[in-house]
Amino acid sequence: MVRSRYLWWLTAALVCAVAVAFLTGLAVRQAGTTRFAAQAAVDARLRQALLASEIARFRLLPLALADDQDLVALVAGRPGAEAVMNAKLERLSRDLGSPIIYVIRKDGLTLAASNWRDPRSFLGKDYSFRPYFRAALRSGIGEQFALGTVSHRPGLFFARRAAGGSVVVMKMEFDRVEEQWREANGVTFVTDRDGVILVTSRRDWRYAATLPLSSERSRRERELIGVGDLGPVPFREHGGGRVTMRGEKGDHLLTTTAADGLGWRVSLALPLQGAVDAVVRAAQIAAALLTLAVFALVAFVRERGRRRREHTAQLEAAVAERTIDLRREIEERAAAEAHAAQLREGLRQANRLATLGQVTASVAHETAQPVAAIRNYAATSRQLLDMGAEDAVRDNLSAIDRLAERIGAVTAELRGFARKGSRAGGPIPLVEVIEGACLLLKERLSHVIFVVPEVPPGLLVFGGHVRLEQVLVNILQNALEALEGQADARIELVVEAGTETVRMTLRDNGPGIAQDVADRLFTPFATSRPTGLGLGLVISKDIVEDFGGTLQLEPSERGACFAIVLRRAS
Repeated sequence: MVRSRYLWWLTAALVCAVAVAFLTGLAVRQAGTTRFAAQAAVDARLRQALLASEIARFRLLPLALADDQDLVALVAGRPGAEAVMNAKLERLSRDLGSPIIYVIRKDGLTLAASNWRDPRSFLGKDYSFRPYFRAALRSGIGEQFALGTVSHRPGLFFARRAAGGSVVVMKMEFDRVEEQWREANGVTFVTDRDGVILVTSRRDWRYAATLPLSSERSRRERELIGVGDLGPVPFREHGGGRVTMRGEKGDHLLTTTAADGLGWRVSLALPLQGAVDAVVRAAQIAAALLTLAVFALVAFVRERGRRRREHTAQLEAAVAERTIDLRREIEERAAAEAHAAQLREGLRQANRLATLGQVTASVAHETAQPVAAIRNYAATSRQLLDMGAEDAVRDNLSAIDRLAERIGAVTAELRGFARKGSRAGGPIPLVEVIEGACLLLKERLSHVIFVVPEVPPGLLVFGGHVRLEQVLVNILQNALEALEGQADARIELVVEAGTETVRMTLRDNGPGIAQDVADRLFTPFATSRPTGLGLGLVISKDIVEDFGGTLQLEPSERGACFAIVLRRAS
C-alpha cells in the first residue's frame, strides 16, 4: 500500500513537471524571443547607420571635385592638365581608400583616372553605356551597384555631373565593411529594392535573390549588376522572423531594417540556439525541478508532519534571501541606468563645450590684434599725457575709437557666419585696407623693415573693408611671429594692378614654412606654432574667396610668400 502511494506521487510529480516545464518553455521562449528580436533590430539599425555614414563619406568627393580648377583645365584641354588631374585623382584614391576615381567626358570617353599608371588604366575607355553615367548627364547625379568592367570586383559607383558637362565617378568597395560584419556575431547582408543581396558577410550569398522576380526583372537586375545569374534564396523562412540557413543547423532570427535612400535594406540573422534556446532549457529545467520540489515538499509534509514548521521556516528564509538578491539586482540595474544617463548627458555637454570652444577660439583670434593695438595706444597715451602732448593723445584716442569700431565690425561678421545670405561687399579703396592693417600692427611693424608701395587712392577692389583688413593682419602677424629675434627682419608688400584683378604679394625673409605644414596650411587647426590656433589662414582664405578672389602660398627661395588676388572694381 505504501509502495503504491509513493509510485502514484512519483508519477503525478513527473507528469506535472513535464507539463509545467513545457508551458514555462513556451512563455520564456516568447519573452526571450521578443527581447532578442528588439536587440537584434537595434543592432541591424546600427549597422545600417554605419554603412550609411561610410557611403555618405564617399558620396561627397564627386561633389567636391565638380568645380575643381584642375578639372576645368582638363575639360578645356589645356596643356599638362591631364597629368595634373591624374596625379590628384591618384592621391585622393590613396587617401580615401577608393579603388578608382575617374573623369568622363560628356561623350563617354575617360579623360583622367586614378589608375593611370596601371596597364589596365581607364584612360581612353568609353563608359557611355554605364547607367550611372547616363543618369549623371541627365539629372546631375547617378549611383549604381555593379561589377567593375576591368577589376570584376563589385562596388557602388557615385557619379556627378561636373564642369564642362563632364562626369566625376568614384567607386566604393565594401571589403572593409564585410570583414567587420564577419568578425561580428550573426550573418549580415544588404538587399536592393528587388531583394537581391549585394553586400554580405557570407561571400556565397552575394547576388542571391531573396524575393521572387519575374524573368524580365531578373534579366534587368543581372544586366545592371553585370552578373551572369542570380543565386537561390540562401535561407528558408518559418514565420515570426525565424529562418533556417542552407547548410547550417539550428534556427536564426532574421531582422530587416527599413529601406534607405538607395532602397537598400540591412538584414541581420542571429542564431537562436545560443541566445534563446539555452535560456528556455534552463527555465524548463528550473520549472521541472521546482515542480518536483513542490511535490516532494507536499509528500514530505504529509509524511513528516513533525518537520513541517522547520521546513516552512527554511523556505521562508530562502524566499527572503532571493527577495534580497532580486532587490539588489533591481537597485544595481537602476544605478547602471542612471550612470548610463549621466554618461549620455556628459557626452552631450562635451559636444556643446567643443562647439563653444571653436566659436570662442574664432572670436579670440579675430579680435586679438585690435585689442593688442588698443593696449599699445593706451600705454603710449599715458606717456604722452605725462609729457603734456595733448594733441598726440587725441590722435591716439581717435585710433582707439577706430579700433573699437573694428572689434564691433568683426563680431558682427562672426555673427553673420551663423546666418544664411550673402556677405559680399562692394568697391573699396585698397589703400584704406593697407593703412588699417598697418594701424593695427603699428607697434610690431616698427621693429622690422617694412616696405610698403605707394597705392593710388583711386585703386578700388571688390570686398569688405574690415574683412580684407583682417586678411592682411593675419598674414602680417604670421610673418612678424616668424621673424622674431632675427636681426635683418624684412617684410615687403608688392601691389600689381591689372585690368580685371589686383595682386598683392607679402614676402618675408624668415625661416619659411615646413613642407608638411604647407601641405595642410589651409585646413582648420593646422599650425606650426605652439601658441597658434590654426584658424587665421582658413578664415582668411574663406574671406578672399567670398569676394571672388584667391589666397595661396607661393614658392620662395627664402621665407614665406603669400599671394592675394582680388577683383578690381575700378
